[in-house]
Amino acid sequence: MNLRTDAPIAAAVTPNEGKDADDAIGVPLPHESANLHVSGEARYTDDLPELAGTVYVALGLSRHAHARIVSLDLAAVREAPGVVAVFSAADIPGENNCGPVIHDDPILADELVQYLGQPIFAVVATSYELARRAAALAKSDDVVRYEPLEPVLTVAEARARHHYVLPPQRLTRGAPAERIAQAPHRLAGEFEVGGQEQFYLEGQVAYAIPTEQQGVHVYSSTQHPSEMQAVVAHMLGWPAHNVVCECRRMGGGFGGKESQSALFACVAALASTRLARPVKLRVDRDDDFLITGKRHDALYRYEAGFDDDGRLLGLRVEIALRAGYSADLSGAVATRAVCHVDNAYFLPDVEIAALSCKTNTQSNTAFRGFGGPQGALVTEIVLDGIARALGRDPLDVRLANYYGIGERDVTPYGQRVEDNILAPLTARLVETSDYRARREAVAAFNAKSPVLKRGLSFSPVKFGISFNVEFLNQAGALVHVYRDGSVLVNHGGTEMGQGVNTKVAQVVAHVFGLPLAQVRVTAADTSKVANTSATAASTGSDLNGKAAEAAASTIRERLADLAARTLGGAAADVRFEHGQVFGEGGAMTFAQLVGAAYLARVQLWSDGFYATPKIHWDANSMTGHPFYYFAYGAAVSEVVVNTLTGESKLVRADLLHDAGRSINPAIDIGQIEGGFIQGMGWLTTETLWWNRDGRLMTHAPSTYKIPAVSDTPAAFDVRLYANENAEPTVFRSKAVGEPPLLLGFSVFLALRDALAAAAPETRRAPALNAPATPEAILMALDRLNTPDGEGTSRAASNGTAATDTNSPSPSPASAPGAT
Repeated sequence: MNLRTDAPIAAAVTPNEGKDADDAIGVPLPHESANLHVSGEARYTDDLPELAGTVYVALGLSRHAHARIVSLDLAAVREAPGVVAVFSAADIPGENNCGPVIHDDPILADELVQYLGQPIFAVVATSYELARRAAALAKSDDVVRYEPLEPVLTVAEARARHHYVLPPQRLTRGAPAERIAQAPHRLAGEFEVGGQEQFYLEGQVAYAIPTEQQGVHVYSSTQHPSEMQAVVAHMLGWPAHNVVCECRRMGGGFGGKESQSALFACVAALASTRLARPVKLRVDRDDDFLITGKRHDALYRYEAGFDDDGRLLGLRVEIALRAGYSADLSGAVATRAVCHVDNAYFLPDVEIAALSCKTNTQSNTAFRGFGGPQGALVTEIVLDGIARALGRDPLDVRLANYYGIGERDVTPYGQRVEDNILAPLTARLVETSDYRARREAVAAFNAKSPVLKRGLSFSPVKFGISFNVEFLNQAGALVHVYRDGSVLVNHGGTEMGQGVNTKVAQVVAHVFGLPLAQVRVTAADTSKVANTSATAASTGSDLNGKAAEAAASTIRERLADLAARTLGGAAADVRFEHGQVFGEGGAMTFAQLVGAAYLARVQLWSDGFYATPKIHWDANSMTGHPFYYFAYGAAVSEVVVNTLTGESKLVRADLLHDAGRSINPAIDIGQIEGGFIQGMGWLTTETLWWNRDGRLMTHAPSTYKIPAVSDTPAAFDVRLYANENAEPTVFRSKAVGEPPLLLGFSVFLALRDALAAAAPETRRAPALNAPATPEAILMALDRLNTPDGEGTSRAASNGTAATDTNSPSPSPASAPGAT
């Protein structure tokens, strides 16, 4: 595995070439908590010292996916050993809602349950074990009696019944139906992709402590402390200033702790304020799986028209997303999916519909990429099918459809693709990965190997960076400089292992010319920086880094004025370097200048604020400028498939990704590696399966397979592409949290390539749905070898439609998105 960048920015990795060892920007510094992580000293919410009198909560969960609560008799629960109190919806003094947008998500179910595992009551006991034993009484008809109702459990059923949590969204440019009808070749079909459990190593947990004057301090493992503050206040019927929410670090979030940490924070706060004692709610892993939402799985319908070179002339796509029982963030996820259908490709005439389908399952939520992966994947499947139909290398078909200059640089939603580096980045990766020669080697291997088949695939990514809700693109920070020259920073971002605190500290250290050890970042805390946005959408470093830079720069300007008066020269010429401050007539240490500033009554703290410019969006027309900039990347993956067992293995991956002018190449490369593997897991091994009663059966590590170290390829080459951000982001860097996940597409496409080699004479696209488990691979092989070619792609011309049906149901004849 190579930890390096492309040669043009080698200086960004090795400080001995153009970089001083003390420079805080562009060097691969370790994570600020790295030593604490490996030693086990890092304190997560569950590790905080417990105050005397702390009691513990467990949740009583629904046994039905859809039912009315006929009666709720909690007497037996209250009488269980160790039970201190039991709370239901009737005990909530304010609003019984934790939905982030629509108020359709009760904290505790009242009269109606809408998924199996929905919390109905909360048990507070003297120990976790006793609380869980008492909560398990929810399985008894003596405690909860139901009137079962018919559940809707699949996306297909919800779509057929027009069951939506929100109105369908639609974006149209040009006349796609006419262009498809007139195209030399056509392709139509369906495709399915499963959901994905966030599987953060630290589960959902909240610890609430009552404070004086009717207040509560909530320690929550959350990506959105301000949202937790607001929802707890609404639940209690209190003003927001009575509630403080704090999070020092999370053991992973991936979007699963953006909105859905609210239920747990609310229950802990409810119990704490009612009992006037500290209350902790740590959810068992099985219950976490059952209660919380996942990545939205999707069912696609598509229809495409294309020319002899594989260039898309018209495209119609319908994305039916499983929203679950409530809206949660599905509206924003669907919007993001629509805005990423184009991925790296110019779509001249296109229609995209997104349906947020209501099912009686967990309410799905944010997950790394936030709809972007679901939107971009379908177009990669379409282009792969086109390449198979034409007998062309899929790479060449992709290149033929790339965004270009002039008229081919405007997205379907009306934003220009500026700073487009897709072509040079692709050329670089094709060269360094030796793609062309390996394509020939794979073909030669497959010709001689009847059982094992190799597949090779290239896939690009163009990913928009910003929240697609304009007002969320803001951040604040607070910087204190103490008399000894040490610096304390607080900002609105939350640390979940991604290194946002490290990058923000690097930014502040750079502004003051200090070594990183002289800057400390404290816990995210709503009493320090208010009204923060979630740490999500890959914006953590962009937003909070700029806010912290603004705060530090204000203090630096004050210090520079004093230094100029003390050392001589102009304030603009004062330099802060290596812990020293240099003026025209001499130098002093940073600490000496700070001490002098204190005596001179110069303010040594400042707030900072940043609002992302250029962002605007019209939700009605689904047009605008929703992204500040785009991040780019590409991957080449090679797999081997056993066609007798369906087992597969990723043997090599070459990744090249654009992180702009990287603040910390080590952290960025780690994010790229992790995102790629997580994307691969979504599309190959991670299966969510509900039984006929609506119970999620894959609810623990024993039944849900995330990638392990053994699943990483033996040859794993990850590099950063030399490309300074055209927009004035923090030190011209680019976000790197979400975009690399889409590089995992290349693994799934390589599996399709390997399966196609099993029946090369048919020129069919394998009918392989995701995740591509061994069972799915074997089913695709069976369909691929059917005599009539059911579920495969065939070239068609003169207006005759080809099919590429990746599910047992027939290809739709109706228009995509028809409702």
